[in-house]
Amino acid sequence: MITVNNQDIQWDDKNVESIGERLAKGLSEQGYCIVDNFLQPSAVAGIRAHMNDQLEDGRFKAAGIGAAHKFQVNREIRKDYILWVDPNEAIAPTRKFCQQIAEIIRQLNRLCFLGLKDFEMHYAIYGENAYYHRHLDQFEFSDHRRLTFLCYLNTCWQLPDGGLLRLYLRNCDGQEIPFDIAPLAGRLVIFRSDEIEHEVLLCRKKRYSLTGWMLDQFNELTFL
Repeated sequence: MITVNNQDIQWDDKNVESIGERLAKGLSEQGYCIVDNFLQPSAVAGIRAHMNDQLEDGRFKAAGIGAAHKFQVNREIRKDYILWVDPNEAIAPTRKFCQQIAEIIRQLNRLCFLGLKDFEMHYAIYGENAYYHRHLDQFEFSDHRRLTFLCYLNTCWQLPDGGLLRLYLRNCDGQEIPFDIAPLAGRLVIFRSDEIEHEVLLCRKKRYSLTGWMLDQFNELTFL
């Protein structure tokens, strides 16, 4: 059972269109949507263990800002470490997650005419005292990221642990309203890459997530 914007529903072939409708409604009305229990505890544990193994093997790299010739590592802006994911070579729970993201893309295309064609994704780890300052998830020279998605892998998370995702929303009068989301294990968050600025607040313990973007261009063409 998953929870889409506070409504419980079973993820299966019978309900996938209804789930898509709820996601589309949330994105249309407020620019974001939240799905709790998108990943079950066994999947959370499996992906976290795999990430820790890859971290120990030195496969994670310091995350940067910008892309292609404008890429740079700036630890004053962001302090996380990432490892890009190839869905075809991923471990089983990550591969299943990718299949579900692909189904969400199909449903959103059916309902919202976003023209989504692909997605890209990486594992992300924030260490103690890490953060990512306020930013927008589109590059200056490339606007192919349409929707951002994050799925959290943080068991036993508590408020003093920090690491909140802060979205900068606006009300009908244009007034800015910060909205904080806890990085709870299994929680999926989707929001507009081109409209919603956001940041990751200071982490007080290690923070794990799957982070990706739904694209309006096939992945291999995104930065051409």
